[in-house]
Amino acid sequence: MADTGIEAAAQTARTFMEGLARDVALVLKRLGGSAHQNVVIDCVAAMKRNRGEPVGQDLRHAIVQAFETYNQWFTRPFGEGSMRWALIADPV
Repeated sequence: MADTGIEAAAQTARTFMEGLARDVALVLKRLGGSAHQNVVIDCVAAMKRNRGEPVGQDLRHAIVQAFETYNQWFTRPFGEGSMRWALIADPV
């Protein structure tokens, strides 16, 4: 029998990460399709604050993880190691 508490926590984490990736996509779209990672992080943090959502110390790490997890939406146009990200597909 599966532990529904663990399943619920995993679903919450996926939902949080997808919401964060959608925020990143929106920011990149508004910035013309690509931007430096730090600019995107600052803009996402500002969006979250404007919505009254908490902005914790781990937001930066979570956004980088969203970039990497949703690699069907984002790419590094200047290659691995670059701090610039680009939107390659709108989230559906």
